[in-house]
Amino acid sequence: MASVAVGKKRGVPALGWWLMVVGTVRLAFTWSCFFGSAALCSATYSQAQVSDVHGRTVGVWTLLSCTLCFLCAFNLDNKPLCLATFLSFVYAYGYFVVEYLVYHSVGASTLAALGFFAVPAILWMLLEWNSHGHGIRTAAKQP
Repeated sequence: MASVAVGKKRGVPALGWWLMVVGTVRLAFTWSCFFGSAALCSATYSQAQVSDVHGRTVGVWTLLSCTLCFLCAFNLDNKPLCLATFLSFVYAYGYFVVEYLVYHSVGASTLAALGFFAVPAILWMLLEWNSHGHGIRTAAKQP
């Protein structure tokens, strides 16, 4: 059993580091929504009026996604957690795409800035889906 534990000792993979970077950016955004007079939230929704309540709501939503990023970064072998984190990126970026295309409440620059973090994370998580822990491929090879 000790040899198994030694064999599993490893550092945080690059995807985990990226998720920590994204989580840190999300944490800064959350801080701004709560304590920065919603300045960053207002800048995000440049085409719409942002109330303090809306800013705090976006802050809580972003804090939840930040938490998922950090948890997933250290638990890339946990498929349900990775799926929840992956979907948080899809839902959040999808939400902003709809806000841009349908409601026109965010600008193209905001969408691009958010996409700088979301799109690589979405693609990277898809590419790495079976690379950590006991993935689908690993389970299929077992007798």
